[in-house]
Amino acid sequence: MKLGREEVKRIALLARVGLTEADVEKFREQLSNILENFEILKQVDTTGVSPTSHPVALTNVLREDEVAPSLPPKEILANAPREEDGCFRVRAVLE
Repeated sequence: MKLGREEVKRIALLARVGLTEADVEKFREQLSNILENFEILKQVDTTGVSPTSHPVALTNVLREDEVAPSLPPKEILANAPREEDGCFRVRAVLE
């Protein structure tokens, strides 16, 4: 399935992605290639194959929570670029 330039621009608009004219052509080719690969996959006979979200069974391996001593604050703050009143000092990220 070949995508047109307008379809790529529409997809970019929906995804809120700004594209240059060169990007439109590049992504037109790439997205068309992806859709062609899906068309090939749709031809595979999957009768008798149950739907799965993972090919292998997943299990969580969790350890028991154990109480352990914490590092002393001075040792933690020794690696801080800036420290103020026993806390990490960072640049403001909100204006």
